[in-house]
Amino acid sequence: MSLFGSSHFGLPRLKPLSSKRTHVVSVLDIGSSKVVCMIGRLTPRAESQILPNRTHHVEIIGIGHQRSRGVKSGVIADLDAVESVVRLAVDSAERMAGLTIDSLIVNVSAGRLTSDVYTATIDLGGQEVEAGDLRKVLTAAAQQSLRQDRAVLHSLPTGFSLDGERGIQDPLSMYGDVLGVDMHVVTAERAALRNLELCINRAHLSVEGIVATPYASGLAALVDDEVELGCAAIDMGGGTTTISVFAEGKLVHTDAIGIGGHHVTTDLARGLSTRIEDAERMKVVHGSAIATAADERDLISVPPIGEDDRDQPTQVPRALVTRIVRARLEETLELIRDRIQKSGFSPIVGKRVVLTGGASQLTGLPDTARRILARNVRIGRPMGVSGLPTAAKGPAFSTAVGLMIYPQVADMETHASQGGFLSGFGNGNSRIARMGQWLKESF
Repeated sequence: MSLFGSSHFGLPRLKPLSSKRTHVVSVLDIGSSKVVCMIGRLTPRAESQILPNRTHHVEIIGIGHQRSRGVKSGVIADLDAVESVVRLAVDSAERMAGLTIDSLIVNVSAGRLTSDVYTATIDLGGQEVEAGDLRKVLTAAAQQSLRQDRAVLHSLPTGFSLDGERGIQDPLSMYGDVLGVDMHVVTAERAALRNLELCINRAHLSVEGIVATPYASGLAALVDDEVELGCAAIDMGGGTTTISVFAEGKLVHTDAIGIGGHHVTTDLARGLSTRIEDAERMKVVHGSAIATAADERDLISVPPIGEDDRDQPTQVPRALVTRIVRARLEETLELIRDRIQKSGFSPIVGKRVVLTGGASQLTGLPDTARRILARNVRIGRPMGVSGLPTAAKGPAFSTAVGLMIYPQVADMETHASQGGFLSGFGNGNSRIARMGQWLKESF
C-alpha cells in the first residue's frame, strides 16, 4: 500500500510501542555520504531518572553501512543507485542480526523541510475541558497545516492555554471559557517523500514511518537537561546541515540548509586541482578550521588529476588547505546563526548548541562554532543505546541512532487520520495517554 493513500495526512504512522513487550525495530538513514541500516531490540525498562521519557532499552543487534550513491544534498538523484546501496546496507545488517526485515523507519532531509506553529482556540462556555474538547482543538490546529503539495511529518502540541493563560501541559478536567493549543508542525514536499518511498519499495521493503533528520539526530545527541532547558542540535552531514530546537522536552523548531561536509571536499578539489577522493582524504587527514604557526612551513603533497604517470604531485603549504576549509565552514556556521536568529527561537536556544553529524568531526570546528554562534558548543555523539560497534559510536551515526529511539517518543505526536483523531501524550499511565487510547479505540 502506498504511503499516500486515503489518509489526508498521507503518511504511515508508527504503532505505539507496548511498554510490556520486546520489539525489534529496523531503521534506515539515507544520507548524502553514507546509507546506514540498523536493527535493534527494544526491551521494556523501568522508569529512571536517566532519560526519563524512554520506555525501552535499545540494543543494536545488526548494522550495515555503505558509501552513498545517487543522493545529492539529501535529495535522491538516481533511483537505481540508491536502491542498490539500500539493498547492500540492509543485507549486511540482516546478516549480522540473523533475521530478515520487511519494513523500516526512514529519515528525510530533502523536500524543503518546513517548521510552522499553528494556534487554534475553541469556546468552552465555562465548562470543564473534556476529551472531546481536546480532540476538537487539536483537529482545528492540525487542519490549518493541510496542503496539497506537502505532507505532515510531525505534529506536536507544544502547550495549551485556558482563557489566555499559557503553558498548561494537561488541561483535562480544568474549567474555562476558551481552550487554545499551539501545535508545532513539520512538513516536507510530497514529491521528495514519494521518491524516498519508491526507492525503498524497489528494494522490496516497506516504509513504517518517516522522521525528519533534525528530529532524529537531536533525539540521539542531546541530554535531558538540554532538551528541557532549551538547546539547538546542529547536524552537519555530507550534503545537508539541519537544525533542531528543543525546549520543555519537545521539538519546537526545525530547519535545513543544503550545505555540508561534501561542499568542503569539492572546494578543496577545485582549489587544489585534484580528484574528489583525494580531496576527501586530505580533508580528513589535514583539514582544520584553525590555523597554526606551523601551517605555512608544513607542505602537503597533492596528487594530480590526470592519468599521466609523468604528472608529479604538487606541494602546497598546509595553510592553503586550512584557508579553504575554514572559509566554507565559517560560511555554513554564519548561515546557521542567521537562520536561528530569523526563526525567533534564538532566546530559547540560549547558550546551548550541540554539533553532531559526520562533518562535525573536523579539527577546530567547535572553536570556530563558539566564535561565530557566540554560544557554548559541544560535539554530540549518539547516546542511550548499547551494542554499537566502535566505528558507529561517532557523531556520524546520530541520525540512525535517533531513528531507533524515535518509536519511544512517537506517541507524543497528534495526527488527524482517516477515522478521527489519534492523540497520545507522554507515558502510558497519564490521563491524556489513557484518553488517547480511548480515542484510538473509539474511532
